[in-house]
Amino acid sequence: MDASLFPYAADWLNLLLRWLHLITGIAWIGASFYFVWLDNSIRPPKPGSELAKKGVSGELWAVHGGGFYNPQKYLVAPPELPPELHWFKWEAYTTWLSGFALLLVVYYLNPQAMMIDRAVADLAGWQAIGIGILSLVVGWTVYDLLCRSPLGERDLLFGVVVFLFIVAVAFVLSRLLSGRAAYLHVGAMIGTIMVANVLMVIIPGQRKMVTAMRAGQPPDPVHGKRGKQRSVHNNYFTLPVLFIMISNHYAMTYNHAYNWLVLAAVMAAGVLIRHFFNLKHKGRIAWGYPAAGVALILATAMAIAPRPVAAPTAQGSAPGFEKVQAIIGQRCVSCHAQQPTQPGFAAAPAGIALDSPELIRRHGEKIYQQAVQLRAMPIGNMTGMTEEERGMIGEWFRAGGK
Repeated sequence: MDASLFPYAADWLNLLLRWLHLITGIAWIGASFYFVWLDNSIRPPKPGSELAKKGVSGELWAVHGGGFYNPQKYLVAPPELPPELHWFKWEAYTTWLSGFALLLVVYYLNPQAMMIDRAVADLAGWQAIGIGILSLVVGWTVYDLLCRSPLGERDLLFGVVVFLFIVAVAFVLSRLLSGRAAYLHVGAMIGTIMVANVLMVIIPGQRKMVTAMRAGQPPDPVHGKRGKQRSVHNNYFTLPVLFIMISNHYAMTYNHAYNWLVLAAVMAAGVLIRHFFNLKHKGRIAWGYPAAGVALILATAMAIAPRPVAAPTAQGSAPGFEKVQAIIGQRCVSCHAQQPTQPGFAAAPAGIALDSPELIRRHGEKIYQQAVQLRAMPIGNMTGMTEEERGMIGEWFRAGGK
């Protein structure tokens, strides 16, 4: 293959991996939402009924797609093991594998551009990658140890401690990696915890229960209890992870000076909103939870809103267009061009090319927002745009962007 086609091929690989990750993520999270809803919605059978004698702890009647359904949940296991069982595991495994592959293609193959911000920490590429991978290992190890400790039996306190641990990791990563990479690795860490719950706890426990039944022995209910606990944890992780998955499009969050605190607030809002739905499915309506979540998001949005800057008052004090074009040509056009020269870029990010005066003027507001207000561009400031240059761009735009 012609070397010039490698960035184009990488873009296609990126696209296909994102598509696969989205598809499998929908399947996994959809199943998680459904079964937590089912657990919260089933009602116990009447005492002495045939269902109660069979060991059914709850059932539900539902209608969907023109058919009637009657799912039943057994207190531990049915008296006889059915010949066919569906195992919900590949949705989780494929989501994580495709997500890690995406992390590799987008971040680990181009760490200088995607993971390192010299204004945050002057790291080598291998150091940034090592920090990212270490966060995944440490995240699962600490979480699993907390689950197995006495703290794991106290749901509320456990949730608070795990939340504070995730926030602490976000803080540390925000002091080592670029804001965008820090966010994505917090999400990858939570996703790793979720899939490890399936791989290391839920599925092995289910296998032990099935093995015991096939051997004619009663299954140990502790496996079902542990699996249920980890499944509920995964349910609360979903909204924070989904936010992080889309956060790379919104530099106003990950590029803020207190980006770790912004992430903490949005994650807390997601947990509160998820808790409302879990309670609602049990028949309890507590509007205070989603109200608090929405208020937290609104407060965060107002707190990080860019502050207006007055336009220059002196006549002709704004820099001329030629100076601004020179800055953009030196700092931005290697990526934002019809034919980018920056390795790893087959096309201008977000389709915004800036290699002509007309294009610079057309995208003036976007340049001002990303380079001046949010300081999100250049990515990781890899071309070394100075504060003076950002100020000149800001003055030019506020003077009319002529």
